[in-house]
Amino acid sequence: MHADSWAIKAKKLGYRSRAVFKLEEILNKLHKKKSLKNVLDLGSAPGGWSQYISVNYPSTKVIAIDVLDMQPVEKVTFIKDSIENIENIDEIKIIKGRFDLVISDIAPNLTGINTVDDENILELNLLSVNIAEKYLTDQNAAVVIKTFQNNNLKSLRKHMELFFKIVQTYKPAASKNKSAEIYLYGAR
Repeated sequence: MHADSWAIKAKKLGYRSRAVFKLEEILNKLHKKKSLKNVLDLGSAPGGWSQYISVNYPSTKVIAIDVLDMQPVEKVTFIKDSIENIENIDEIKIIKGRFDLVISDIAPNLTGINTVDDENILELNLLSVNIAEKYLTDQNAAVVIKTFQNNNLKSLRKHMELFFKIVQTYKPAASKNKSAEIYLYGAR
């Protein structure tokens, strides 16, 4: 499917962004069809991933967090804050250790300076992995994070392997071919 056709399909189905198809493909590939009780969406704006979970897993509690504003999504609790402040957010803290899935489509504002951008991406990715490690339940839990193909990818994977039995890399069909974005999946 052509890149723009993903956006058209998303709009037709009432989704906020084409990113929903990336998450859908990853979850389908990983057989995450089981019911999800609690999902934590890091860097959630504009809300496409939260929306996908709320529509396709209707009994799931979704908590979304972002420093950017996010239009309300039905059945999703949105908290406008930094993921760096997650330990101080009561709505999230009370479910600590009971999330089945942590999803992170977060990315820093890019400067165009590769070394700076790569370090900023790695910092957010490591923060997402560390949050997932602390907040996920011990069994059948998973994390999906967006990262980029760069010099830090190998060390990020190694870091994930400290906490997750399975770590896999995906380039979903809905990703733009020229994009360096790639997704890492970790499962307990």
